Amino acid sequence: MYLLYHLFFLLLGGNAVLAQAPQEYNVIWTTQSKNTSESMPCGGGDIGLNVWVENGEVMVYGARSGSFNEDNALMKAGRIRIKLLPNPFEGTAIKQELHLQQGFVTIDGEHNGVKATLRIWVDVFEPVVHFEVTSSRKITVEATYESWRYQDRLIKARENFANSWKWAPPKNKIYPKDQISFNSGGVLFYHNNGERTIFDTTVSQQGLDGVKDQLYNPLKNLAFGGLLSGDKFIAAGENEGKYVNTDFKGWKLKSASPGRRHELIWVLHTIQANYFGEWHQSLKTILLKAKAKNAFANTQKWWKEFWGRSFIHLPSPDTASTSWKMGRNFQLFRYMLACNAHGVWPTKFNGGLLTVDPVFTDRSNELTPDYRNWGGGLHTAQNQRLVYFPMIKNGDWDLLKPQLDFYLRILKNAELRSKVYWDHGGASFTEQMENYGIPNYAEYGTRRPDNFDKGVEYNAWLEYEWDTVLEFCLMMLDEELYTGNDISSRLPFIESCIQFFYEHYAYEGRKRTARLFDDDGKLTFYPGSGAETFKMATNSTATLAALRVIINRMLALPAKYINTGKRNHYDSLLKRTPDISYATFNGHTTIAPAKSWERVNNTESPQLYPVFPWGIFGVGKPGLDTAINTWNHDTNVVKFRSHLGWKQDNIWAARLGLTNEAWRLTSLKLKDAERRFPAFWGPGFDWVPDHNWGGSGMIGLQEMLMQVDDERILLFPAWPKDKDVHFKLHAPYNTTVEAEYKNGKLESLKVFPEERRKDVEILLK
Repeated sequence: MYLLYHLFFLLLGGNAVLAQAPQEYNVIWTTQSKNTSESMPCGGGDIGLNVWVENGEVMVYGARSGSFNEDNALMKAGRIRIKLLPNPFEGTAIKQELHLQQGFVTIDGEHNGVKATLRIWVDVFEPVVHFEVTSSRKITVEATYESWRYQDRLIKARENFANSWKWAPPKNKIYPKDQISFNSGGVLFYHNNGERTIFDTTVSQQGLDGVKDQLYNPLKNLAFGGLLSGDKFIAAGENEGKYVNTDFKGWKLKSASPGRRHELIWVLHTIQANYFGEWHQSLKTILLKAKAKNAFANTQKWWKEFWGRSFIHLPSPDTASTSWKMGRNFQLFRYMLACNAHGVWPTKFNGGLLTVDPVFTDRSNELTPDYRNWGGGLHTAQNQRLVYFPMIKNGDWDLLKPQLDFYLRILKNAELRSKVYWDHGGASFTEQMENYGIPNYAEYGTRRPDNFDKGVEYNAWLEYEWDTVLEFCLMMLDEELYTGNDISSRLPFIESCIQFFYEHYAYEGRKRTARLFDDDGKLTFYPGSGAETFKMATNSTATLAALRVIINRMLALPAKYINTGKRNHYDSLLKRTPDISYATFNGHTTIAPAKSWERVNNTESPQLYPVFPWGIFGVGKPGLDTAINTWNHDTNVVKFRSHLGWKQDNIWAARLGLTNEAWRLTSLKLKDAERRFPAFWGPGFDWVPDHNWGGSGMIGLQEMLMQVDDERILLFPAWPKDKDVHFKLHAPYNTTVEAEYKNGKLESLKVFPEERRKDVEILLK
């Protein structure tokens, strides 16, 4: 039983100190790395870096959000190699540190009487990487820009899984070379997709040529590249070599004379440009801002505000303990997500901007550093949602914006799908969807029967799976609920997504029967899908739960958003929506994944989606016993349970108040990764670092500490009594809750604004 302690009995003695990212969470290495797999993340704005020291040289991979090539692969900017002469980094006295609170990396070394520090940081507001060297004696600095795209490269078969061709590429496909030269005072590198890309092939394949001119196309003439340069650095020649399994060519810069201070900048620039001059001119504009005197101070101010928004710390005198590592890794992963806080494009679940040479994830993939599994511009919404849901309770709405804006940009393309294929309204979003809003070329099916519905993917896993987009609708509605921000610009998107389901399943129903509604006046949602698992489903529970919650949330919006006509419309849709179905296992009533289905195709448990993300069942809500029965007795739910990758069992356990299981599964999620950097999890089912692994771990920890139900705020609904914690999280109605629980007692509680204190309930098992 839960014990409910009313807040007026609490002794609120002791002030909770504003905690940011404790210095003890800094990651410090005192030995060099063996290779890129032992790299450390660094980033900001929309740039991610992998930093490591190997054989006395500092190595850096860089990637900027949105750098998609003709085939829709997300390409790295290249590799930087920095060497100091004489070299303080080639000895044993070396320290590499991620300064978590400040968002930068330093490398300190001492050898043969020379001490030096290299500080690497990324401007949060401009796409500029800074390399700053200070030394005890005058030294020379060499910086080489290295590229494996210095020549056209024939793509190996598996390599296409990093782009949008996957298993169905044209023969002899190549990645065209970049243009690289000593230019503009440094090393200039540039790639332009030109007019024709995989977008054109995909549009033709899917019968959309008639509306092609109306379709949003982010790949056409997309140009990306940048400039490595430094004051008093000069060109020092070219070289060639091989790193890991990939040949490269290098363009070296060298300080014109020895000194105690040296600085280089690496500007990364991505826009749609019709010709080189247009891209180059806009690059020059960035260069003018790159050396602003207040750039570092402004970046530090941003990081301070970021860490002050929210946190979860699990203090322990033993930094090797499970709980301490969970708290530390929660913070490390949040930092990784912040490396794309200002990106135009969302952080990809399969590595974000922080992937490295693929052979260190899969030994069979001796491919270039551009490779990652499951595509670069391709979006798997089921995975992406787990990257973005934790940002809500963290208060990281600026980080969430790129994902929500992504959907707004592709809305028209999704609506045109519905119009072209079925002549009805609403936005049709599929799984394995391109960044231009239509299905992936290979997943759509290259060997489709002539009579197969052109709007449906000919794919056993993906067919009729439309409903994940509703989770992003939920995020949009949560923005209004949590912050009060005006979401008027998002409502047409949500309305269109709802419209699709009711118009499409009326369309499907009319093809099957002369009587559209059942005896209860309900619409039948067939054919549907329960995630990728319960296929050819009738009345999928995940779909119905989603629609009911989203429509009710629309009805609950303030009057300025919804008029009487729309209210009546949504009321009528709810009356036409079937109830979710139930099943029985050994006499126990459980939530069913659907009314019926034809096959089980994967290992997901959508029968628990009414628990998370939809929150119909949970702690303090009716039907909790039925949801717990589903957890305990549904044989598929039990069989599919895991902590790996995108599995979300830890979240369900927390939402159900199952403290021991929630702790067990979340601690497995957030334990140290098998790689040198503790939050580089994976590959799970995807890649390294696995961002949906980290995201689901974050959500689980948040839900163990705080759950919300409109105005209600439930604290510690699934928290072990013997675990100390200090956290600050965000709740609806512009509310923050900071609490410190120590030695079995609630030491302090701060609720802002104060009037929301009455809505807080403390639950301890």
